[in-house]
Amino acid sequence: MKATEALRERGQSLWLDNITRTLLDDGTIQKYIDSYSVTGLTSNPSIFDKALAGGAYDGAIRARSGERLSPEDLFFELAIEDLRRAADLFLPIHERTDRVDGWVSLEVSPLLAYDTARTVEAAISLHARADRSNLFIKIPGTPEGLPAITEAIAAGVPVNVTLLFSADHYRAAADAYLKGVEQRIADGLDPAVGSVASVFMSRWDAAVAKEVPPELKDQLALTVGLDVYRAYRQLRSSDRMQRLQNEGARVQRLLWASTSTKDPDAPDTLYVHGLAAPSTVNTMPDQTLKAFYDHGEVGDPLPPDGGDVDARLARFAAAGVDIDGLAAQLQRDGAASFVDAWHDLIEQIKAQTAAVA
Repeated sequence: MKATEALRERGQSLWLDNITRTLLDDGTIQKYIDSYSVTGLTSNPSIFDKALAGGAYDGAIRARSGERLSPEDLFFELAIEDLRRAADLFLPIHERTDRVDGWVSLEVSPLLAYDTARTVEAAISLHARADRSNLFIKIPGTPEGLPAITEAIAAGVPVNVTLLFSADHYRAAADAYLKGVEQRIADGLDPAVGSVASVFMSRWDAAVAKEVPPELKDQLALTVGLDVYRAYRQLRSSDRMQRLQNEGARVQRLLWASTSTKDPDAPDTLYVHGLAAPSTVNTMPDQTLKAFYDHGEVGDPLPPDGGDVDARLARFAAAGVDIDGLAAQLQRDGAASFVDAWHDLIEQIKAQTAAVA
C-alpha cells in the first residue's frame, strides 16, 4: 500500500495545493484522484501567477480579449472556469463523504485582507459566480478577516480560513466560524456550512533557521503544529461544539498548509510524516505529493493532548523565539507576499491582453 493511501485510511485527507488549466486538460488532476488518494484542492494568487507566467493561459486570454474585462475580472473568470472543472472532478467524493471532503478553494483578492466589508461582499459574490456547492472561498484570518468569516458563514458561504500560523490564530478562526454557525441557528437556517482552518507550517522553520541551535533546527513548525492540534481537539470536545453539533452543525476541519520542505537538508516529506492526524487535511504541492507517494512513511498520529508540546515550546522560548510575536509577523508577511503575487498576476494579464490587442 502506498503511503498516500495509508494516510487516507488513517483518516487524513490529502489535497493538492495547485491548479492550472494544463493539469486539468492533460488529466493530471484526475490521475491524482485515482492513483494518489487526492480528495481536494487548494489555490492561491501565487499559484495562478506562476501558471500565467508559464503561458498556460495565453490562449484563454486571447479568446476573451474582445470582452473588455478589467484585469481583475478576467482573472476571476479564468480562475472560476478552472475551479468549476476541478469541483466537478471532486464532486463524487464530496457526495460520498456527505460534504466533508472533495472541496476546492478560491481566494478573495489579497488586497482585501484588512477590509472587512469588502471581503464579505467579495466572498458572497464569488461563491455565487462559481455556482458550485463544493467550493470554499478563502478569507485570511487577519483581525479584519475574522468578522468577515463570521458574516460569510452566516450568509451560507463555505470558508477556507487562510494565513493562520499559531494555536491562538486557530482559536480565533474557529471562534469566528462558530459565531457564524450560531447566527444561522438563531435565524432558523441550516447550520451545516463547511469550513477549514488552514495553518501554515514551513515558514516557521525558515524564519528561525539561523537563530536556533542545531538540535532545534526544522522542529519549530512541528512543535507549533502539535500545539494547534491540541487546541483543535479541545475545541472538538468542548461543550460549545457539542451543543452546535446537536443542532446539526459541522466541525471546522484543521488543514495543514505550506507543507513543502524549505530546508534542502531536511526530509522532503517532513511536514507530511510529522503531521499525521485523523479528521485533518494536508494540502501539498505536486513535488511533495509525488515524494510522499514514492517514498513517504506515515508517522505516528499526533497525540490529542499535545504530549510534550509545552516542554518543546519552552525550549524554543529559551532559545529566544517569541512564538506570538513571530506568528503575527508571519501572518503580515504572508499577506504581503500574496499581495505581491497578486500585483504580478494583474500586470501579467495586462501585458498579455495588450499583446493580443
